[in-house]
This record gives sequence, C-alpha cells and structure tokens, in this order.
Amino acid sequence: MKKINIYFTAGAPQLDDTGKIAKIIQDSGADMMEIGIPYSDPVADGPIIQDAHLLALKNGMTITKLFEQLLEIKNSVTIPKVLMGYINPVLQFGFEKFCRKCQEVGVSGLIIPDLPAFEFEKQYGKILEKYSINFSFLVTPETSEERIKYLDSLSSGFLYAVSSSSTTGNANATLKNVDYLSRLASLNLKNPVYVGFGIKNKQDFDSVTENLQGGIIGTAFVKVLLENKNWESEASNFVKSILS
Repeated sequence: MKKINIYFTAGAPQLDDTGKIAKIIQDSGADMMEIGIPYSDPVADGPIIQDAHLLALKNGMTITKLFEQLLEIKNSVTIPKVLMGYINPVLQFGFEKFCRKCQEVGVSGLIIPDLPAFEFEKQYGKILEKYSINFSFLVTPETSEERIKYLDSLSSGFLYAVSSSSTTGNANATLKNVDYLSRLASLNLKNPVYVGFGIKNKQDFDSVTENLQGGIIGTAFVKVLLENKNWESEASNFVKSILS
C-alpha cells in the first residue's frame, strides 16, 4: 500500500482548528500528517501555503501554542505526526527544548528544509536521536546520486523527494519526472521515498507513487481548508478521493 501524507498549516483557517483538522485527516484514512509551523518567510512554499502561514500568524499561532494543541490530541490522533518548519523559529525556541517537547506531545518526525546537512551531522542529529525524533531531508531532480544516498543515510522515517524544482503548489511543476522518480526507485535507499510538491488529485498520487512508497499532498488540501466555509466535510471528502 502506498502511504499518503497530508500537510496543513497549524492555526489556519482558525487558531484552534489544528486538532479538528488532524482528526479529520486521521479519520479519512491518511497514513500520516505533516503539520506546518507558521513562518513569515516560508521560502519553499507557494502562494497558497504562504497565505495559510500569514493567516495563522495573524490568528496568533506560536510554537508554544502548537505544542499545547498537540498535547490535547496526543491520545486521540495516533497516526504519525511530523512537524515541518524553518530553522530560525526552532532555534529561537531552543533546538533541544523543541525536540523534548516534540517527544512529549507525540510528534514522530521533523522536516526543516533550510537546516544544512553539515550542521545536522555536526550538531543537531544527536539531539534528535536522543529524543527519538525522525528527520527527513529533501532531494530534488538536480540532486546528484551521491548526495541522494548521503541525505538518505542521514534521514530517518522517510526521504522527501521534491517532484520538481519549484515551490509547493506550482501549477507548472513537472510532476511526473519519470527519469528522476525511476532513478530514486533504483537506488535501493534505506528510507521509503515520499514524493511531494504538485500532487493535486488521485491521478497525480497514483502516478508519482508507481515505483515509490508514498505521496505528500499539501497545497491542494490547504486550498480546501481556506476556500470552503464547510471545510470539515470538504477536507474529509478530499482525502477520501485520493484513497478511493
């Protein structure tokens, strides 16, 4: 079975929707979720997720608030929860304190796109290991085979394969880069490979997971949350439509 990982930004549409959205993702049949920590300059993200970040910050979302919300759902939402964020807010919070809190509230992994592998090896990897937190590095179509293997060796949980060299939700993204996805499948990597950026529907999901282990859906799901008054039922239907 191919794994489906659904991304949303904590604190949007409303500050206290985090638990509700997490529950919907779980109850709709997703295998795991990725929760975005709002940041004023999310460089890897396209306009829709940027809007969600700005809305969440305007709503008053903070890392402290997010940990409180995650603690509330620790026992009711049991599929893996991965936090995705940028390094600056995490360092401001305190890296080790952040990892300790992740462990306390039931977060199983982290994705920090702007944390360099060199820094990870030198300093941060040991702290993550201490608190049993997985870490996923990102690879792109331009990443060399040697570097893919290196980043895979540092990663745990899964390796995040960016489908194309663009921001999330880019309509012009070359989603099915056959050579790249086949190359990843042939490398006999340690971690399962999940493909993200540009997956909008079941057809896209099936296409990118032909030879790889999972897909990550972010922008299309966040769009449902931001653009529908009745987003609860719409969000549930969206996840189910990918799995149907």
